[in-house]
Amino acid sequence: MMAIDSKTLHSKLKEFFGFDSFKGDQEKIISHLVSGRDAFVLMPTGGGKSLCYQLPALVMEGTAIVISPLIALMKNQVDAIRGFVSGNDGIAHFLNSSLSKAQINEVRDDLLSGRTKLLYVAPESLTKAENIEMLKEIRISFYAVDEAHCISEWGHDFRPEYRRIREIIECIGAAPVIALTATATPKVQSDILRNLGIPGAEVFKSSFNRPNLYYEVRDKSDPKKDIIKFIKQNPGKSGIIYCLSRKKVEELAELLNINGIKALPYHAGLDARTRAENQDKFLMEEIDVIVATIAFGMGIDKPDVRFVIHYDIPKSLEGYYQETGRAGRDGGEGKCIAFYSYKDIIKLEKFMQGKPVSEQEIGKQLLLETVAYAESNQCRRKLLMNYFGEDYTQENCGACDNCLYPKKQFDGQEEMALIIELVESMPEHFKLEHLANILAGESNALIKSYEHDKTEFFGAGKDHSFRFWCDVIHQGIVLHFLEKDIESYGLIYATEKGREFNASPYPVMLTEERHFVDGVDDDDDVPGPVAKGGGGDQVLLAMLKELRADVSRKLKLQPWIIFGDPALEDMSITYPVTYDELKNCQGVGEGKARKFGKEFIEMIAKYVEENEIERPDDFVVKSVVNSSTANKVFIIQGIDRKLPLEDIAGAKSMEMDELLNEIETIVASGTKLDLDYYISQTIDDDVVDEIYDYFREEAQSDSLEDAMSDLGQDYDEFEVRLVRLKFLCEVAN
Repeated sequence: MMAIDSKTLHSKLKEFFGFDSFKGDQEKIISHLVSGRDAFVLMPTGGGKSLCYQLPALVMEGTAIVISPLIALMKNQVDAIRGFVSGNDGIAHFLNSSLSKAQINEVRDDLLSGRTKLLYVAPESLTKAENIEMLKEIRISFYAVDEAHCISEWGHDFRPEYRRIREIIECIGAAPVIALTATATPKVQSDILRNLGIPGAEVFKSSFNRPNLYYEVRDKSDPKKDIIKFIKQNPGKSGIIYCLSRKKVEELAELLNINGIKALPYHAGLDARTRAENQDKFLMEEIDVIVATIAFGMGIDKPDVRFVIHYDIPKSLEGYYQETGRAGRDGGEGKCIAFYSYKDIIKLEKFMQGKPVSEQEIGKQLLLETVAYAESNQCRRKLLMNYFGEDYTQENCGACDNCLYPKKQFDGQEEMALIIELVESMPEHFKLEHLANILAGESNALIKSYEHDKTEFFGAGKDHSFRFWCDVIHQGIVLHFLEKDIESYGLIYATEKGREFNASPYPVMLTEERHFVDGVDDDDDVPGPVAKGGGGDQVLLAMLKELRADVSRKLKLQPWIIFGDPALEDMSITYPVTYDELKNCQGVGEGKARKFGKEFIEMIAKYVEENEIERPDDFVVKSVVNSSTANKVFIIQGIDRKLPLEDIAGAKSMEMDELLNEIETIVASGTKLDLDYYISQTIDDDVVDEIYDYFREEAQSDSLEDAMSDLGQDYDEFEVRLVRLKFLCEVAN
């Protein structure tokens, strides 16, 4: 291998890239590689990983093979290299599934002529026999394995084809190997070195700390409104929003545009041309926001991304760290906001069902780390650093929500011990909600059927709410005192650590429930009844709950039928004093506002006046009119005409489950539908009466899952959904 001194490297750095000096360990890594030795580079996004293989490729003899899964990034980097070295477009190429036959021939010609110094290859393309044969004909300077965490099943983006890289390298011809990644736990690091066959590689590890990034987790109560408000408060700044599904990406991008924000979608379902066009518009600042799927790694090389928002929480901390790392790569401002709801975790757990047990076990453990991060009251920077095996010793980083606005804590020793005792006392295992109901003393059909209302544990924690106990059980899972079995539909059992704790309890600091709001207005010096650090005006919320109890007694209806807790919490934040304002609260709608709202808006108006409260400025999010809206109109008209639901579903090419989802959305918005014509033809009258009575007299909410659990196996889910809709239309709406 060639010997290149420091002076030459600095000269080439200036010539090709225009930089006067290297960053961090870049020079050490490059010198190590050009001397013919293997290297493993662990460097956060924005640390300058790509230079560690680009500069050596330009100064060494032969062609460097760069293996990367990010097709988008390949084009971006090839364009950049060609810009650095003017007059030689053949100096860099990429080889992946997006190329035509003519383009592949052009790549081949430049490779065989020796013009190409850098060849970016997707791992799938590298495994093709014709490509292997072509690469055997050229001189390889070294192999660079980018996004090397893809090798490990414990990495956040495992790619089976990455496992074959060592075997293919040996087939093409030996050369030094440099593996690079921005995210790898100690377990993933050892997997990378072993699978690439470079156990003796020099490890260059940079700090994972990105001091310029601000981390925050917000409660996912109204994420669309929060996102639009945040972007409008940061005009002209570039940002990325990650979503779990392609459908959500499309919907959110459209919603942003409707609300005056220039945004485009980016996901694997779009054709290559559209993806490339959308990426270029983002890079050229023709748009401000890209909305992308979490599953599809973006690879946007843009240094001035000012915010990264996770609409859905990722399934691993590695994925989260890598995606947030796209913010502030130039060292400037970078805000990282994630919206968190435990419902998202349940969805991700369900996605794991049906996969091999070992894969589920890995996925479950990675997911638990994400839950621990989201629900923790500790410094978020410290949690991230520790996860990647790095100590962060500062007590307060000053740049995360937990350090700036600490959550309240309490010693949950007794509460945790009580839960573990309950779990251990039962011969069978039960779901989290069932355990919470027992401790809160809230009876239902399932509890009665098991006679759990007759045990010493029933009501043992009645000083606290059902929601409180759910929260404590969640934290018990995070602390590994309890475990949730995905295969058995989320049944809870105590772990060995939990049993040891129960035998010898010790103080356990748990976090009080908190809604993540903007935070900057939560000032201890603010006068009046507004709660400090909470999700709204706690005094008003208590008054609203008392009023709801009075109304429910007068009307002989369950409180949740009047207004659910989320609706009251919304009222305590937005102070609605008109029907139009009230109907915009979560779970209210036009029908409920008119039917039950009069006393509530009168109380709120009086409260606002007496306490001289300045109501928040009205922030209205414009809705998207799309095919879904047209579907809803068609469904409402079809039901008005008393068409069979099968005919309505068939006309819109829907499954019956999809149609019921749409009808439930329509009813939830406050629209009354008369489904009696269909129900009377398809469900026995006695069954209708029994399900209807359950929702009127026993149900604690309109939850379908709870209803199926309480009613038992004698009732079909389709029947329960239809009767629930009938009940909501006739009583709740």
